Amino acid sequence: MLVSHKQFGMIDGKIVTAFTITNDQGMEVTTLDYGCIITKILAPDKKGNIENIVLGFDSIEEYTDYSPYFGAVIGRFAGRIKNGEFELNDQVYHIAQNNLNNHLHGGVRGFDKVNWATEIKEGKDSISLQFTYLSPDGEEGFPGNVNMSVIYTLNNKNELILSYEGHSDQKTLLNITNHTYFNLSGNLKTDILDHSLKIKSTRFLELNHELIPTGETLSVENTPFDFRSGRKIKDGVSSTHPQNILAGNGYDHPFILDKSEKNQVILCDASSGRKLMIETDQPAVVLYTGTQLSEDYSIRGVKSRKYIGLCLETQGFPDSIHHSNFPSNIIEKDEIYRATTKLSFSVI
Repeated sequence: MLVSHKQFGMIDGKIVTAFTITNDQGMEVTTLDYGCIITKILAPDKKGNIENIVLGFDSIEEYTDYSPYFGAVIGRFAGRIKNGEFELNDQVYHIAQNNLNNHLHGGVRGFDKVNWATEIKEGKDSISLQFTYLSPDGEEGFPGNVNMSVIYTLNNKNELILSYEGHSDQKTLLNITNHTYFNLSGNLKTDILDHSLKIKSTRFLELNHELIPTGETLSVENTPFDFRSGRKIKDGVSSTHPQNILAGNGYDHPFILDKSEKNQVILCDASSGRKLMIETDQPAVVLYTGTQLSEDYSIRGVKSRKYIGLCLETQGFPDSIHHSNFPSNIIEKDEIYRATTKLSFSVI
């Protein structure tokens, strides 16, 4: 296995570095120390052709000007928090309202828009990049000094393991995910509407018109949200289900994952033969089908548009602080927050 690095650009007078890990199978993962952004994943198709299967840019300026969180780590809180406020420690905290009146993905300058310190760790059959960042008390309105660690590990089994660990000196909220957009066709040859998806989930969170959870869960039975046996993404695009329509004719929904952590999510593209399997210790996965992607820019020569990529964000429930029936994302003082997701790449 090999790891290399090179200058990717400059932000605020600081060098942004791109790190590339290559395993013995020829699979490559390139990440930035800005936002822990996964900018490329090169993986083989059924004919052995190695192509990029994620959305990203080749310059830092494109990320700062256009990126809808392409490949970035999201924090302190993934998803939306209603009205950009919450009560904790007998105090009301007002956090950034960067999505209508609501908080989204950590705020104006979340974890996706900061420089992280980086350490390379080489194993026998794997290489890890450990990114660390101290988020100061009050950043984006959240309480507590939070020491965060994000570790991306690529091994010779074509597995990419995403590990998150956080420690706060005050009671606070943490809900971390990665916002990579996948397109298994390779180099964006097609959109993702014919991708087939399986999710081990019997219920999903109902959303209101601002895409905030209502607090209710809905059964997937007899709906376009039933991915248990697999279905194509385009089923939700053509659907008249009110939840598909309010998501912009597609999906932007948290699915409650079954307790088993085996083969929870499987994404396939029949034309390329590529397969992505996801296993996580998190309670939910947010399926987002790129319904809000702008056409104002290009992605490595391909015009951005709806359905050019999809996200599978493993995380806690959005807006959980306002719903006592949701699993809590409150982290006590000196408690260690941990989350792990494994992405396995293969062919069908």
